[in-house]
Amino acid sequence: MSKNKTFSDTSVHRYSLALYELANEDGKLEEIEKNSNFFTSLITNNEELKLLIKNPTIKKKDLHFIILKMAEQFKLNDLMTKFLGFLISKRRFFFVEKILSDFIETCSKKRGEVKAELSSAKELSESEINDIKKELEKNFSSQIKLNYKYDPSLIGGLVVQVGSTMIDTSIKNKLQKIENRMIEA
Repeated sequence: MSKNKTFSDTSVHRYSLALYELANEDGKLEEIEKNSNFFTSLITNNEELKLLIKNPTIKKKDLHFIILKMAEQFKLNDLMTKFLGFLISKRRFFFVEKILSDFIETCSKKRGEVKAELSSAKELSESEINDIKKELEKNFSSQIKLNYKYDPSLIGGLVVQVGSTMIDTSIKNKLQKIENRMIEA
């Protein structure tokens, strides 16, 4: 089982890297990245599309037809459309979401961006998020790609993770530490 998973992860990265190289060669990297973001969010938010992708009984030509119609409707780049068709023909369309997510991550890494996660107990405004992002960029001397999530379970404070560095100022964490000390005593 683990061999199969490793093959899948390796395969996913190879396909995403191939897309990156083709897009870079064509000078369409930014457009393909936008298409990839759009298509992955479409998969995430559309249950029918998820089922279509995971359905092994759909014929290749029917899947090709559906993708061509989607590409036309959503004005996807020709390279993106051909790539999706290629995945269908190689029976790798099942991995499309992983491949496109890996492609987006590769684009981010090539730009020198560092991925960061921010969770807060209260909803933050766009300007507050941008201020935190700027402060992180200054402290880490890197361009930061920040993913923000509102998490009321934190009770109060923030949790920031940049790479392997975690800063947890949440009340939930402080209460957990107090509880652990009480158990040890």
